[in-house]
Amino acid sequence: MQVRDAMSKQVLLVGPEHTLRQAASMMATRRVGSAVVIDPDAQGIGIMTERDVLYAIGGNLDPDTETVGDHITWDVVYAGPDWTLEDAALAMSRGGFRHLVVLEGTEVVGVVSVRDIMRVWAADHERV
Repeated sequence: MQVRDAMSKQVLLVGPEHTLRQAASMMATRRVGSAVVIDPDAQGIGIMTERDVLYAIGGNLDPDTETVGDHITWDVVYAGPDWTLEDAALAMSRGGFRHLVVLEGTEVVGVVSVRDIMRVWAADHERV
């Protein structure tokens, strides 16, 4: 199985100027654990996850004034849609993260999460 078989193609995109509350609200509405951040004035494509929001709020930061731009993870590992799910799982395990932004060339085509991989693997094992 490949990443394209498990990834979510409906990617939540947010800008660095969104507040943490706005981003968290959009993530909750879409029931996703991450948002891809595209900042044309910075380092390109980053990601903000539910964990970033948790750490900020747990650190007593105000979600109504803190912006996504201050909580972006820029050190992102990108997957290709033709990666195997095993390769994606290994990258996540080695990096200690739960989401991979999927790029085809320079275009964001999806996000794959640990939950996505588990869903596909579980469904595959049910058929056996």
